[in-house]
Amino acid sequence: MREILPDGPEAWPSCVPELLVTSLPASLAMWRDVLGFRVVYDRPEANFAMLALHGGWVMLDQLGDARDWLAGPLERPFGRGLNLEFDVPDVAAIHASVLAAGLPLFLPMEEKRYRVRGNGLAVRQFIVADPDGYLLRFSQRLPDHG
Repeated sequence: MREILPDGPEAWPSCVPELLVTSLPASLAMWRDVLGFRVVYDRPEANFAMLALHGGWVMLDQLGDARDWLAGPLERPFGRGLNLEFDVPDVAAIHASVLAAGLPLFLPMEEKRYRVRGNGLAVRQFIVADPDGYLLRFSQRLPDHG
């Protein structure tokens, strides 16, 4: 696979979650093919891929090697208590792709207003679970109407 690397150190994010997955091909089928993430680089021999979408990065690492860093037993759904939010410019397009793939929504599309530093922030968002149960929230900021 051709690597698509950032131009300089400033382009690399300072925090990238690494998710252990049961099947890298199954995960890529969703993350890349349905959700639109691009493969930044991969190591097929290690069942590993670095993905990015609109500035949000994530590593997918298939379970089963000596470097699986587990703090405790790993049971499905993975990532309990965690949802990863990706701020995207067109949440409707990703939502349509998820629905076309027949994937169930954890949280249907909604518009929600959050208080941020005393101001309101309006978003359109939905949540879908990946094949291992990680919750992925896709969110688009809406124009502020007070």
